[in-house]
Amino acid sequence: MKPEVYFASVHTKGKQESLLVKMRKLFDCAGFGDMISQNDIVAVKLHFGEKGNTAYIRPIFARQIVDKIKEKGGKPFLTDSNTLYNGSRANGVEHYETAIYNGFAYSVVNAPIIIADGILSKNSVDVEINKKHFSKVKISKEIESASKMIVLSHFKGHSTAGFGGAIKNLAMGCAPAAGKQQQHSVVKPKVSSKCVGCETCLKYCPVGAISKEGEKALIGEPCIGCGECIPMCPIRAINPQWDTEIPVFIERMTEYAYGAVKNKHGNVGYINMLMDITPDCDCLRYSGANIVPDIGILASRDPVAIDAASYDLVNEQLGNYNSSLKCNHGEGGDKFKGLYGNIDATRQFSYGEEIGLGSRKYELIKV
Repeated sequence: MKPEVYFASVHTKGKQESLLVKMRKLFDCAGFGDMISQNDIVAVKLHFGEKGNTAYIRPIFARQIVDKIKEKGGKPFLTDSNTLYNGSRANGVEHYETAIYNGFAYSVVNAPIIIADGILSKNSVDVEINKKHFSKVKISKEIESASKMIVLSHFKGHSTAGFGGAIKNLAMGCAPAAGKQQQHSVVKPKVSSKCVGCETCLKYCPVGAISKEGEKALIGEPCIGCGECIPMCPIRAINPQWDTEIPVFIERMTEYAYGAVKNKHGNVGYINMLMDITPDCDCLRYSGANIVPDIGILASRDPVAIDAASYDLVNEQLGNYNSSLKCNHGEGGDKFKGLYGNIDATRQFSYGEEIGLGSRKYELIKV
């Protein structure tokens, strides 16, 4: 039997069909309330957005999930893990401050914020998975400690994964800095001949692995493969080694996603927001022009199915010529190949199926 993915269109006809009403309806249709009992501690996993970014999920949407959890007797908290790169969420204090800055105050979302891996990203537990790349993965402690979880993801492009949805939100978002480094460790970027020596990348490398040699940037041995320099380059002169590194990175990321939910079997719900579909991750300090129009909201109990459905819905749209989308603008064109032609983002689906994370085949049910 195919996993069900529930879909609510962005189109509305009145206050009884507002997106906030649809969000609550999707929660019910997907059966999320059935898994929550009185006094259950429920993690609401989302991305609070980097300072300067404007495409992250709006706090008022998170509020709808919080209120539904409380109606079922659960005790929700909003959470994310600290970043590997140097930004406004690299430690628990600044991460919390950034969340408040971006609107996730208690008065708005009706729930506390708990940074899942602590102040210095040291709070984690090892989860045994015994897969091809990892026997154990590091999962942020407060996420692992929660008995239930709702994963709220902004679906968009990503410079090394092709796209970011529920799978990436689980993998990167539920891992401390050390776990993120383990996933990225095979992605060793190189500077192309396009480099103009502007030194932007030097400012953002968390380990000082980039120097300037003559008029060009040079990435040295200390590189940990975090990939922070790739999107920060203003002319895209830094690229990972696509053919050998990216497929392995995607597999490692998918294994981490498996580890994030391994001990929560049947107790995780997924919501993907197909709005403000930008070419890059919300970790950037800006948001690029949307590659397609807003589509709607999806809910499912299967992370692979919801990402596969999201991927298909995006590709059905007409692409925005006034964006970073280079090609495949027509209906049915692969928009993520149009952004990052060398990345096979669908490896997230095939490998996710292979390791038992979920199914890429789904039944789309319109709400």
